[in-house]
Amino acid sequence: MNRKIDVIEVGPRDGFQNLKEYLPAEKKIEIIESLINCGVKHMQITSFVHPKAIPQMKDAKEVSAVLLPKYPDLDLFALVPNFRGAQNAMNCGFKKVTNVISLSVSHNKANINRTHDESFAELAKILDECSGLEVCLDVATTFGCPFEGKYYDTAPLMAFLKRAYDLGIRTFNLCDTVGLADPAQVRNVVKAVKAGFPDTRVEVHIHDTRGMGLVNTLAAVEAGVDGVQSTLGGLGGCPFAPGASGNTATEDMVLMLNSMGYDTGIDFGMIWEAAKKEHADIADGVFSGHNIFVKDNSAFIK
Repeated sequence: MNRKIDVIEVGPRDGFQNLKEYLPAEKKIEIIESLINCGVKHMQITSFVHPKAIPQMKDAKEVSAVLLPKYPDLDLFALVPNFRGAQNAMNCGFKKVTNVISLSVSHNKANINRTHDESFAELAKILDECSGLEVCLDVATTFGCPFEGKYYDTAPLMAFLKRAYDLGIRTFNLCDTVGLADPAQVRNVVKAVKAGFPDTRVEVHIHDTRGMGLVNTLAAVEAGVDGVQSTLGGLGGCPFAPGASGNTATEDMVLMLNSMGYDTGIDFGMIWEAAKKEHADIADGVFSGHNIFVKDNSAFIK
């Protein structure tokens, strides 16, 4: 039996948040449902951030109100930057959220304007007061920071994760926020985390800034990671991390994993068509000002 690997689509949050023009809720829902029809079962569909910080996410409640009741058996979740965001997500019916803390002290300050102590205190409050809410910790800048450079020593990361583990976190998402990682580094980090925290779920979020999104993700898969994140068309990138030009494309990820015999549960032909449709929307001006390129993978459709 082929090994199952969860492909986690985060484009509706990480991709859309970078668009210069507002994408209507109806169009967001249409794209999300096209991904669901392809077989995507794990998806970050929005974030509960202040509209002044990320205007694109001002319709989080509207999008959630349509999708959560319609797809109760799918793993649909939201990003929350703080306790208030977690409360809002719960009130909208979410059972799962992700909270972000950067391993880099300087990036944490730039991204959410908090020290580590302040961030972990906020995480503890979410866990203590939002009973029943599953929380995944997104560890931004796991492999390197735009302000501090690339990380080679895993000891700071392990201490960081231990702090979250002691609060009750059991899912870690290791993020290559600006695409500094290489396959050997990814393999070493994932193996260290899996060995150090054997009862946790480990995911990766790899940016394709230097064209190594697929090889770094494959290194994580071969090191035993449980889930891999990506965005349709490779859309996105952290708005508070200089050089974070884009994510690993979901359609390329699915093609690679399906071709290698991994069980993603996603139909490549359908998700390639969904990526082309998204690209066409961009050409029509729906996503004006943002440039992505969808590869011609038609020869691989069976």
